[in-house]
Amino acid sequence: MPVVGLIRSTSLAPFENLVNAFRRGLNEAGFVEGQNVAIDFRYAENRLDQLPTLVGELVRRQVAVMVANNASALVAVSQTKTIPIVFVTGGDPVRDGLVANLNRPGGNITGVVFFSSFLGPKRLELLRQLAPQAATIAVLTNPALPNTAAELKAVQQAAETIGQQLAVVQVNSDQELEGAFETFKKRRAGAVFVGAGPLLNSQRARLVALAALHRLPASFGSREAVLEGGLMSYAANQSDAYRQAGAYAARILRGEKPGDLPVMRSDKFEFVINLKTAKTLGLSVPLTLQTAADEVIE
Repeated sequence: MPVVGLIRSTSLAPFENLVNAFRRGLNEAGFVEGQNVAIDFRYAENRLDQLPTLVGELVRRQVAVMVANNASALVAVSQTKTIPIVFVTGGDPVRDGLVANLNRPGGNITGVVFFSSFLGPKRLELLRQLAPQAATIAVLTNPALPNTAAELKAVQQAAETIGQQLAVVQVNSDQELEGAFETFKKRRAGAVFVGAGPLLNSQRARLVALAALHRLPASFGSREAVLEGGLMSYAANQSDAYRQAGAYAARILRGEKPGDLPVMRSDKFEFVINLKTAKTLGLSVPLTLQTAADEVIE
């Protein structure tokens, strides 16, 4: 029975929807876990220093294909040139050094891009419309990866163009989140832009609670954060990206070479608003935004 190694830099708990979507992609292609394929999971619990060890375990096991998020894929390509790798990233895989070309990636790697690091300016614009009274917008970011650093740069450039004051706070672990919100308070931030990336996405429930505690309208990089009480999100559908990764893993299991498979673009973007949260914050959501939203939670 072939073994697929699925590795992420995060913990499992906040991302079971992604694992289920990956299984769905395999199932649609005729591979069912426990019947004709096994899946070996590895999670780094947001400790990037653990990734070389975890990737090494999958390499030594000689898995048939490795599926990895951005941080994990960057480590995997440095450890193996033979085991097929399917990455799932919100960044630019060419800029990050994962592939040389999106249409013909070559080598032992291909993957799926869901463009989260490119959506920052649009998210900033939507947050300004929802919280027009915010003279200063706080930006919470973990720029440990190329795609999250690129998002921060894009947001800063967009803010400079429109004359929006930002209060940027960088965090490197979940222990720094409370302190970040205290800094936002000191800098009189009127809203908060929560950056993309695995660390902050894995802490979305905690961030939703902190935003509510400090009565800050917040923009998130995942729909799930809004379902849990966040104000808004504008993001790619990461579940769909992992479903596509499952489909690519299946094609590789059937004998196709990853380097011959073009990098897929997951282009399902969703704008979600939580009207209940808006009401709690005393915000009036313009009808134009409600109409433009893909989903409105009441």
